[in-house]
Amino acid sequence: MRLIHRLTASRGLLLPALAAALLLLPLGTPPARAADGPSACALPGTTGWTDEGHDTDYSVFRRPVGTIKVGMIFVDFPDARATEAPGDDAAQITPGADWLWNASYGRTWLSISRHQQWVRMPRASTDYGFARGLTHATHEAYIRDAVAAADPYVDFSGYDMIYVVPTRNAAAISFTPTYVYEPGTAGVVADGRRVTWAVTFGQDMWHWGAKLVAHETAHTFGLPDLYAFDAGGDAHRFIGGWDVMGLVGGRGSQFFAWHSWKLGWTADHQVVCRATKGSDTVYLTAVEYGSGTKMAVIRTGPTTAYVVESRRGVQADAGSCSTGALVYRVDSSVWTGYGPVTVMDAKPTATPAAGCRPLDDAPFWVGESFTDAAAGVRIDVLGADGYGETVRITKS
Repeated sequence: MRLIHRLTASRGLLLPALAAALLLLPLGTPPARAADGPSACALPGTTGWTDEGHDTDYSVFRRPVGTIKVGMIFVDFPDARATEAPGDDAAQITPGADWLWNASYGRTWLSISRHQQWVRMPRASTDYGFARGLTHATHEAYIRDAVAAADPYVDFSGYDMIYVVPTRNAAAISFTPTYVYEPGTAGVVADGRRVTWAVTFGQDMWHWGAKLVAHETAHTFGLPDLYAFDAGGDAHRFIGGWDVMGLVGGRGSQFFAWHSWKLGWTADHQVVCRATKGSDTVYLTAVEYGSGTKMAVIRTGPTTAYVVESRRGVQADAGSCSTGALVYRVDSSVWTGYGPVTVMDAKPTATPAAGCRPLDDAPFWVGESFTDAAAGVRIDVLGADGYGETVRITKS
């Protein structure tokens, strides 16, 4: 599940119901006044593409606030004809709108229009390059064929984004990449409107389900992948399942507070920043809830910072293996898929409980602390209640 895009020649091609639970909670002990405004902890993006920089180029990516109109089309192939109803496939995807609504604290809604008929693609499913790994050009060609096949039945002029859903019988359409139009190229145009953002679903949607919608659509918002492209011993060694941009099916996959801030779902006044020497005591309301202070940030360099946030086993994190104060390091100079965020493990030698993975028990508990002496960073967990943690952050 990657964002397919053409990068500079030096890099080559990088493969890449309302929310009743959005409660206004007691804020607890207010944070001590920080020496630095939130902007002092807003890291710059340096990769020229999806990264953890605070500012997003919305001339390229989709602004992730408000209603986003999505057209969903269903395709089959000469060598893989649909035998199921389109609604069977849609049922795997459309609940993702509710998931994203909840995760965004009600700030982003995917209004998905399903055009529930199969349209035939002009080429065999095996001709579209998924088995070989897509380039931006081959992915765009797939979208062009899908849009052209559906155009007699669909008015594309009213949509901000397109979802292309293949029949379950098309095994060759194996995975789900995201498309972002490359400015200055011909792209794909239908009914006078350019297809700027699209997600083309694959057979993995039958495994990941609704959260795959959030992962892929968030790429159109400018978020990077947080799993490892090189896989190695564990593709999820950087953050585990603590954000849907990592392990999609993670036990605690609510977006990091850092991402919510970047996306505009968390406001500046919900961020405590320590960019200069000093200490702050902060009550953090768990990120699963919309109100309160969401994170404390310690700036450590031009592109680096430590973040602490509170996690609770509710809503998107209802299946969490552990709760507490989650600490992670952000580096906005690191490319998507190479570890721009790294979760700090409070219990690195502990064996995960049955059904849990490494890092699932990463949060720090009351009385525990995290220290990076080289960076002059210390984070102490002073207290906890049902809604969050009180922490002290120190930069020396």
